[in-house]
Amino acid sequence: MARWTTSDLPPQHGRIALVTGTGGLGLEDALELARAGCDTIVAGRDPAKGAAAIARIRREAPGAAVRFERCDLADLASVAACAGRVEAQVGRLDLLVNNAAVMVPPRRLLTSDGFELQFGTNYLGHVALTAALLPLLRRGRAPRVVSVSSIAAPRGRIDFDDLQAERAYDPMARYAQSKLANLLFALELQRRSDAGGWGVTSLAAHPGISRTDLIHNGAGARSIQGRIRSWMPFLFQPVARGALPTLYAATAPGARAGGYYGPDGFAGLRGYPTDASFPPRALDTAVAARLWTVSEELTGVRFDAATPARAIAHVG
Repeated sequence: MARWTTSDLPPQHGRIALVTGTGGLGLEDALELARAGCDTIVAGRDPAKGAAAIARIRREAPGAAVRFERCDLADLASVAACAGRVEAQVGRLDLLVNNAAVMVPPRRLLTSDGFELQFGTNYLGHVALTAALLPLLRRGRAPRVVSVSSIAAPRGRIDFDDLQAERAYDPMARYAQSKLANLLFALELQRRSDAGGWGVTSLAAHPGISRTDLIHNGAGARSIQGRIRSWMPFLFQPVARGALPTLYAATAPGARAGGYYGPDGFAGLRGYPTDASFPPRALDTAVAARLWTVSEELTGVRFDAATPARAIAHVG
């Protein structure tokens, strides 16, 4: 794995991938997958940003098979509609990258379904999307699901008594909770795939700290985090470098089921892909199982591998 880069990315011809997020890391993931020959679906909430992402990919990877699908992870109806359209277009899915996120909005905001925005978007929206696409993934060729976490995850805890931050809202604590939830989900999905014979490999990755617009779009350019991002860009590695752990998890033959990958530099902040350490709370199987059940109840989805995506219900 030493100094793994996109030059090591295996050919992806004949594979079909869906990546959430139209900018930053998601765009880099989609670009490199498309450049390697993958039929790539870029899913995001903003059609204008989606069009810009597709234009850039086609400009940098002429002839790439890439298209946009609208998918607002903060709206379960949008997630279900996206999955239904994808199912109507393709007979299988080989790779799902659960990447899109919002980060530390200064005040408590809600999704269309009444969930705290970070927990609802970063975690629950991806749970619902994964469940809806599971039948397609089961028909995929060596299918993988990569859930993107964060170096903030060790600071997180799953507050079952106040999952939606109705009693207290701390932006970073809630972001950390959502990213810890993604790790718990990745590991539990692998356990359930093994137990149920789904044939789906689940992995996780984190980008260290990268020069994306995530902080500016969330906390704002004038926030403390935003000013650090603006005034000290040298602390943040290029987006293309930050995308490498996810791309490794998504494509490398050596990536292990249930594995977690991040940068190899100091504290996992920057560098090339390597094995990342799971926070102890991510390894709590009882919490993972409880979170899985609660997530199904909140979203109304069920991980029924025999259910077509368009038939999976949701509750608002």
